[in-house]
Order: sequence, then C-alpha cells, then structure tokens
Amino acid sequence: MSSRILNRALHDRLMSADEAAALIHDGDHVGMSGFTGAGHPKTVPLALARRMDAAHAAGQPFKIGMWTGASTAPELDGALARANGVDLRLPYQSDPACRDRINHGDMDYIDLHLSHVAQYAWFGFFGKLDTAVVEVSGVLEDGRLVPSSSVGNNKTWLDQADKIILEVNAWQNPALDGLHDIYYGTALPPHRQPIPLTRPEQRIGEPYFRIDPAKVVAVVETDHPDRQTAFSAPDETSLAIAAHLIEFLQHEVKAGRLPPELLPIQSGVGNIANAVLAGLNNGPFQGLSAFTEVLQDGMLEMLESGTLKSASATAFSLSSEALARLNADLASYRGRLLLRPQEISNHPELIRRLGLIAMNGMIEADLYGNVNSTHVMGSSIMNGIGGSGDFARNAYLSVFMTPSTAKGGRISCIVPMVSHVDHTEHDVQVIVTEQGLADLRGLSPKKRAALIIERCAHPDYRPALNDYYQRACRGAPGLHTPHLLGEALSWHQRYLADGRM
Repeated sequence: MSSRILNRALHDRLMSADEAAALIHDGDHVGMSGFTGAGHPKTVPLALARRMDAAHAAGQPFKIGMWTGASTAPELDGALARANGVDLRLPYQSDPACRDRINHGDMDYIDLHLSHVAQYAWFGFFGKLDTAVVEVSGVLEDGRLVPSSSVGNNKTWLDQADKIILEVNAWQNPALDGLHDIYYGTALPPHRQPIPLTRPEQRIGEPYFRIDPAKVVAVVETDHPDRQTAFSAPDETSLAIAAHLIEFLQHEVKAGRLPPELLPIQSGVGNIANAVLAGLNNGPFQGLSAFTEVLQDGMLEMLESGTLKSASATAFSLSSEALARLNADLASYRGRLLLRPQEISNHPELIRRLGLIAMNGMIEADLYGNVNSTHVMGSSIMNGIGGSGDFARNAYLSVFMTPSTAKGGRISCIVPMVSHVDHTEHDVQVIVTEQGLADLRGLSPKKRAALIIERCAHPDYRPALNDYYQRACRGAPGLHTPHLLGEALSWHQRYLADGRM
C-alpha cells in the first residue's frame, strides 16, 4: 500500500497505529482531522484509547485536549470518550458517548462557530497544538499531501502542530486528487486581504496541503471506510416543511427578490434538510449552486440530475448507497465539486458576498424568533452550533426548520421563550414547520409573535401560546417584547416535572 506514499523519506517513518499513539502524551493538545464522519483518522485514536485505558487501570492520569473540524465517528470521539481520555473537546460533536461525558461534567466542551476555530488557534486562544493526527489519501513525491474526504481545519492543524502523524488511507478514492481547493491566502489582522472568491465554483487555492516534512513523526497506513450517515426516507412532516419552503422560494422569485436559479444554497445535515433538497431537485428551479459545509445525499442527487450545477463544501456526509454512487463516478465531478477548508466554506465575508440562502434545523424557537439549536431543556448539549451561526447571521436569507412538536407531541417546538439562545431574533428571517411558514422580515416583535403562533405552532399548543402572549401584552412591564418572566420557562419546567409541556 506504500504506493500511496511517493515521498521516499517518509517511508522511514512508517509504523503501526500503536507505535504512533505512543507519541501522544497526557496533557497534549491534539488536532484530529474529520468533519461529519468523513476523513477522520481510523486507527491511531483507537490505539490511543487503549493506552488511556491501560494508564487509568494503573492509576495514572491520561487525558488530552481534542480539536477537530466538526463531528467525527465512534472510533474517534466515541472511543476516546469511553476511555474518559478527553479533558477538553472543541468545536463540535455528535457522538452519544461524548455527549454523555459532557453533560455529566466529565469533559469540558467549547461550542464554537466553525468559522472561528482556525483563527482562534492561530491567535493561541486554545494554547499550543502539540500534535496533528490527519488522514490523507496520498503523499506526493515532494511531500505535499492529497487531502481526504474532508478538509475541515486540517490546514491549520498541519501548520500549527509541533508534530504530525499521518494516516494514509487506501480506502479513499484516488479520484479525490484534484477535487480540493486549499487556500493559503488568509492572514491575521492587520494583514488580512480580501478573499478573491466571487462564485461558488471558482478555484482560488491549490489541490494539496503543504507541510514541513521534518515535522512528520509517524506515517500509518490504513484501509478503512468513513462513517456512513443513515438517512431515513422523507416522512409526511419533512415533506410538508419542504413544500412550504419551496412555495416561499417560488414566491420570492415572482416578487423579483430572487433570480430564477435562486442564490447559492446552504443546507444543514439531516432528514428534514434532505427532504428540502429532494423537493428542490423535483421543483421548478434549474442551474442552482451550493456553497455549504457538507455535501449530503440530497445535494448529490441534485448534482446527478443537473439541477445543481456546482457545489462547494468542506466534507461529505453521505449514506452508504450515495457514497457508493459517488465513488463509482467521482472523476466526473471534477469542475463541479470542490472541498475547501472550513475557514473558507464558513467564512462570513464569502457568505455575505455570495448572498446565500441558508437553511438550518433547530430544537426550538420562541414567539419572537429566537432560536435554540444546541441545548435540550436549557442545559444539556445535543451537538453544537456548528456552522449554522456563520450562515444565519451573514446569509441573504436565513431559514430555520423544525417539526412543530417533538417526543410524540409531548413537547412544543414553538415556546414562549427558548431555554437557550443560539440565534437571536435579529438573525432569523424565516421559520418553517409542517404547519406553515412565517416570513419575519420587516416585522416588529409583536407582529412576529402573532405570525409564528398562527403559522408555525401545532394546533394542540396554539391556544396556550395565544393565551400566554395576550396576557403578556396586558401584564408585562414593557410592551416592546412582552414576556411574563415568572412563566416564560414554565413550559420547560412542566416537561421536566410531568413529561409534557
């Protein structure tokens, strides 16, 4: 398999995953590759978890600070969390074992806007990065690296780390070579220059990572697949949400506020997002483009049909079926598909310039349009804010989507006041549930409240929301954004006590 490693000097650093893991020590800060289950190291983290288990069994401390691009997979996040080997995790996770450690107070977690991570690392806000563990799909003769199925923060980890451990994965499709656009033109203030990108499909960088080969302390050969995401078929609720949103976009085109091919789209990951993308694929729009974080099943289908002419992302997040289709014909996507660092895919400058239509999920929204996308009942993290804040605050059109209820109807996703705020009312323009769509642009807080209750709340909860709102309008100390502070979170308290809002 060393045919993937064309740099002869690095052959001297070939070793097993256990030998490589022995180069990571208690207290180290480790930057791992990986974004939504794509392109993460597959064997070194498992070997590291075994070392942690052995150390803990001997009564010795062994924890690291772990930095990634976004979520990874059970053999990384899950393995290290089960070994209780992570002191601090950032910037995003979705693993059940990791989530459990965080919510039980065993692991510190910094939930960050994904566009901020690289610059925070360069500023030194997290401390020194000791080791980068990065999966690549190949090494060129001159030492440059062919990126894997995600880019994420890998450029920053490779630049910043004192030591580099490479996993060279033969499972990754060799046709990935040339599909990346790694931009090396960013700088810290006051030396920043405009990023010269004006179209999603435009190349501004180069296909490979540059590294200092002297920093490479280990090369591990692997042959393991990425984590494949399981998406369920669109259900009645997600199809209704998609229909409301597509009808709204058609209206915006007729009103002259969007061109016939829309503006570049961004979509979060999940079943509702895939239903929306399927609706767009079957809808009236053609010649679409995407500037997003993740290429998921719905976008791949749009590329296959030609509805989507190009897509820029930082990673794949595909089902096994979709991944098989992509790998079977990956070379044909050259020129239509680019993978970039997340400091570019999520960059506010580019999101604002391109005028994105941002479509993201949420846990709950309140009467005035504040959105909680990260915390259950105010204090338990679900996954994290990810890139939704990067896109929502800077997009031309900011859309948040959710079913109107959860837990079999025991929870309303439209509440008097959200239990945690990730996206303030100022960054939320459209809210969509299966009940309908509320266009909040140009509306004062009280008009927003009336529209959200009417269009988005489930009929079972609409009377109680109206009752709360009307009493707040009579009894709140101020009437700009009327709230009864003694009752604003009573719905959440009632669920914690009785299991139903």
